Amino acid sequence: MSDDTATIDTPVPADIEIEEIDKVIIRFAGDSGDGMQLAGTRFTADSAIFGNDLSTLPNFPAEIRAPAGTIPGVSSFQVQIADYDILTPGDEADVLVAMNPAALKANLIDLRPGGMIIANEEAFEERNLAKAGFETSPLDDGSLAGYRVFRVPMERLTKEAVKDTGVTGRNVLRSKNFFALGLISWVFNRPLEASIDWVESKFGKRPELAAANVASLRAGHNFGLTTEAFHHTYNIKPAKLPPGEYTNVTGNTATAWGLIAASQAARLPLFYGTYPITPASDILHELAKHKNFGVRTYQAEDEIAGVGAAVGAAFAGHLAVTGTSGPGLALKSETISLAISMELPLVVIDVQRAGPSTGLPTKVEQSDLLFSLYGRHGEAPLPVLAARSASDAFEITIEATRIALKYMTPVILLSDNYIANGSEPWQLPDTDALPDIGVKFLTEPNADGRYVPYLRDPATLARQWAIPGTPGLEHRLGGLEKHEVVGNVSYDPSNHQLMTELREWKIRNIANDIPELEVDHDVGAELLVLGWGSTYGAIRAAAKRVRRDGLPVATAHLRYLNPFPINLGAVLNEYRYILVPEVNMGQLRKLIRAEFLVPAMGFNKVQGLPFRVSEVENKIREIVTS
Repeated sequence: MSDDTATIDTPVPADIEIEEIDKVIIRFAGDSGDGMQLAGTRFTADSAIFGNDLSTLPNFPAEIRAPAGTIPGVSSFQVQIADYDILTPGDEADVLVAMNPAALKANLIDLRPGGMIIANEEAFEERNLAKAGFETSPLDDGSLAGYRVFRVPMERLTKEAVKDTGVTGRNVLRSKNFFALGLISWVFNRPLEASIDWVESKFGKRPELAAANVASLRAGHNFGLTTEAFHHTYNIKPAKLPPGEYTNVTGNTATAWGLIAASQAARLPLFYGTYPITPASDILHELAKHKNFGVRTYQAEDEIAGVGAAVGAAFAGHLAVTGTSGPGLALKSETISLAISMELPLVVIDVQRAGPSTGLPTKVEQSDLLFSLYGRHGEAPLPVLAARSASDAFEITIEATRIALKYMTPVILLSDNYIANGSEPWQLPDTDALPDIGVKFLTEPNADGRYVPYLRDPATLARQWAIPGTPGLEHRLGGLEKHEVVGNVSYDPSNHQLMTELREWKIRNIANDIPELEVDHDVGAELLVLGWGSTYGAIRAAAKRVRRDGLPVATAHLRYLNPFPINLGAVLNEYRYILVPEVNMGQLRKLIRAEFLVPAMGFNKVQGLPFRVSEVENKIREIVTS
């Protein structure tokens, strides 16, 4: 039997060498139509089932269909798998799967010296080379001498594998991503069964497509098995994670599940009013699958309608949520101000992306912190929280909901593109241990027989919440300033002063109801590295590296950005140096300097990419050794 047609049951040659390694970083790259996101996602899922710890970084063009074969059209998916706890998808890749010349050119800079290149050699023809800006083929001209290059005729082998499956025309080569997946699965000893089951389920109504993808997957695996160049393979053992049941989640999925869990814990129906926008749309897609939990999703005609419907749902006694990204938050700002004035609970999820305006829709940036705090007219404070990782999105979503319901206020929850589309293992929580965040609606008039909407709880300053139409509690709310208790429209200057102060005091008081900031401190550390949002993994991993060399450093990460944890000022005053890495031009640094009058230093990156661990590590070393 030839190498090209070997079955998956072909005996393993005796000369196969398996090397044990503790981690590997693999990047799949190709044209946006080559299925690299799917290949990477399936490799990730197979590794999660195997038991590795992992972290991923999808990277795709903003255009729906960029010109095929060009660098702007390149899509990539990076995954790090390891036998120990990891925090990021890694810096430089160890392996690059390049489906065409543009993919190689766009990603070679991120491949470590001596790294492995698996190239779809048939794509390196004259036309594609010209599109990518190559004058000669890098596979032939010696420019890749510093790497281990494996030339694989993926297109010919894919055609051969699928010829009897019934697929024709363009569908013949659409399975070559599964050929690449099968080959990488061989090289790193990944099982195929889960991907085969997934394909057969996904394409159950198109058996010819299922057969083609499975055949291509097996062909890639068998090419590695029967080709001498791939007889050196690698194995990464399962990670030693805390016992429990795990699944692999993206930040958007974890956010959606957090909303469902919060609605159950609050015993309220969930309403999600939104307009699709990258990269927040997958929250809507996931929630729409779960009508069995009483979830109502509403895809509005625009951002304003989406948030307006959510405010209406809050008025009607629902757990009301709206989601958006980047410029969508600006469009929602007037209605969020209305919810602040009416003092209705509303969770606003902002999956940040690079701006301004449309900016870089598929790239990461922590660009909306200041807008979240101040992007409304008038004095309109609200709580702002931020997820720090994909798995953390579940817990922080429930916390944002708790605050919104307890304090009768809109809450902005910040995620970003890195968190939203990145994935990592997540230990399934004990649902019986979820916090009880149920609310008590007012059902009877007050002692004097009236319902006054702005009578407040003295502990939280939250106003009473009554469902419209409850007998004796009929009422209306609006955006005009209200009498401090009764809620009637009031233009009295002193009343406006009082209401403005009350709304501010209510938000400031939340600082007494959130955890103090935790600091990971080394004895003798003079530097505190303070982060928020998706810089968490890079900061923690960088600190681990410098500590191995005996350099003391402290780290802390803010999940609560308004109000700040009550001990933040005291923490900041304990350190000589404060470094604030941000994927923006220094928004948290500005707040820290203004609020606490400390000389915080910024470390800023606005390239549409997250921090590498090495970048933060080098900055820490520069400060602690100076």
